[in-house]
Amino acid sequence: MEKTTKFKERFNEILKYSYVKQTELAKAAKVSKQCISDYKAGKSEPSIDTLFLICKYLDVSSDYLLGLD
Repeated sequence: MEKTTKFKERFNEILKYSYVKQTELAKAAKVSKQCISDYKAGKSEPSIDTLFLICKYLDVSSDYLLGLD
């Protein structure tokens, strides 16, 4: 499975089950709500710095989100 697809799937899964609002996550990750929407749609992926903030806020490993587990 392609890396982008795996990230998109797992990112959407985590958001669904964590009940975190996109606006909350965007603020925590220091990006726009549109960036979060783009990540969900698979249009883009976060930078390493943003990925770190997302993982920290969602309490999930980057390996999991990137499909490396």
